[in-house]
Amino acid sequence: MTDPADIELNHRGIARIGRYQHLSIDGVEPNALLTLYRQMLRLRRTEEALIREYHPSDEMRCPIHFCIGQEAVPAALSTLVRPDDYLFSHHRSSGYFFAKHAPMREFFAEIYGRKTGANGGRAGSQDISHTASRFYSGAILTGAVSIAVGVAFGLQHQGLDSIAIAGFGEGATDEGAFWEAMNYVGLKKLPILFLCENNRYATYSDQLKRQASDNICERVLPFGVRSKRIFGNDVVLCQRTIAETMDYVRKGKGAALVEAYTYRWNGHVGPENDDVNEYRSEEEIQFWKNNCPISLLEERLLEAGYLDVRLKAVLESEIAEEITAHFQFAKESPFPSETDWRAMNWEENSPLADRLLATVSRSDFDERQTDAKLEPY
Repeated sequence: MTDPADIELNHRGIARIGRYQHLSIDGVEPNALLTLYRQMLRLRRTEEALIREYHPSDEMRCPIHFCIGQEAVPAALSTLVRPDDYLFSHHRSSGYFFAKHAPMREFFAEIYGRKTGANGGRAGSQDISHTASRFYSGAILTGAVSIAVGVAFGLQHQGLDSIAIAGFGEGATDEGAFWEAMNYVGLKKLPILFLCENNRYATYSDQLKRQASDNICERVLPFGVRSKRIFGNDVVLCQRTIAETMDYVRKGKGAALVEAYTYRWNGHVGPENDDVNEYRSEEEIQFWKNNCPISLLEERLLEAGYLDVRLKAVLESEIAEEITAHFQFAKESPFPSETDWRAMNWEENSPLADRLLATVSRSDFDERQTDAKLEPY
C-alpha cells in the first residue's frame, strides 16, 4: 500500500495505491457520515435493480449509462447542492438526477417511457431533465458545460447567489467547447462549479491515447479557473473538497473545477457488459472494485460503531421498499398519447422572432439612414 501523498495523482499513479486506507472520518458528525453512506447505498441499489430488471423483461424504453462505482461524487453533492442551484449533467445522468433530489420515481417512469416520467416518457435517460428541480442532462458530450456557462452568466448578471454546476467525464475535455468555456468563465469569474468525474475511458478509448496528460485540473489553471484533484472514491474527501470549492464559487471569487479520479464498473452503456472489446484489463477492474466507495466508508463506520448489522439491514430494507415503489409507479403509469412533435419544437406564436426575421424590401434601405436599434421587450 502506497501513500497517495507519495504518488502523482492520476490514473496511472492511483493504480499503485493498492487498497486505499486513507479515508478519515475524524471530526465528521456520525449522522453526516450515515447520510453519505445511505445516499451511496441508495444510488447503488437503484442501479443494480434497474440492471436486474432490464432483461429479460425488456420493458425499459432506452439505454442507460449506469454509474456503478462512481457513487461518491453524486452522494457528496446531494448533501451540498441547494434547490436554487442549477445542475447540468452529461449522458451518465442518473447519479446527478439523484444528487439534485429530483424525484426518482419520475426517473423510473421516464426510462419506462411513461407519461408520468420526468419528461413525459419522451427523453429517456440521456436527455432527462426536471425543471422544478433545476436539473438538466443531455447526450451532447460537452453540452452540460456549455449550457451551464450561459446559466452562470445569467446568475451573475442578475446578482443572484445561486450557482451553476456542470457534471461531466474527462471525455468532455476532448471538445473545443470545453476550453472555450474555461477561457470565458476564467475571464468573467462566473459562479460555476465544474465536477469532472475522470473515469479514464471515453466509451472504449483510454484518455492517454487521446490526450498527452490525464491531469485536467493542471490545464485549466492558466485560464484563471481554480482547480483541485482528488481520489474520487473517498466520499468524505469528496464532500469536503466540493464544499470548500462551492463556498469559493458562492462568494463570487470565480469559477472552479474539481477533478475526481473514479471508475465505472459496468460497461459504457448498458446494462450489457462491453469487456468483450478488451479495452481494459480484469486486474484494473478488480483494483477499483477493491476500492469500492461504499465499502471504504462502511469499514470506517463499523470500526467507529456508527454502523452495525442491524442498522445496515434497516437501511437495506428501506431502500428496497423505496425501489419497489418506483418500479410499481412506472409500470402502472400510462404511456403518453400521440405526440405532436411540431408543437414540441416549433412555437407558432412568436411575434418578436417574426419581427426580427421579417423579410425587408431592398427599397426600405437607405445608405444614409442611422443604425436601427431594437427596442427593449
